[in-house]
Amino acid sequence: MSTSEKHSIDTPQETRPFKDHGHMDVVTLGDFTLGRGVFEPGWRWSQDVKPIAGTNSCQTRHTGICLSGKMDVRLDDGTQFTVEPGDVVRIEPGHDAWTVGDEACVLIDTGVAAYAKPH
Repeated sequence: MSTSEKHSIDTPQETRPFKDHGHMDVVTLGDFTLGRGVFEPGWRWSQDVKPIAGTNSCQTRHTGICLSGKMDVRLDDGTQFTVEPGDVVRIEPGHDAWTVGDEACVLIDTGVAAYAKPH
């Protein structure tokens, strides 16, 4: 028999603070994990998450949607693009990213089971 569950992202089971500039709210239901990342102005992966992850670039595969704000993403191969509200994204491992402008970037992300967790 299957089990259905629900849990509000507004009362996350876990909040993972970044070094400065934001946090990731996390809800896990069975084997499914969803995060709401709040990337405040000034946030940059290489400054705010790299000290937590301990890798040279982000090694998480992200899939999700941008709700507000903007974020630039630069892949290790030099490819760069901007994520804006309404954009659905798949970002493969091997990248840096940073918030653009003075508005927090809010992303819903399914690739956060191990994201921003000390290793």
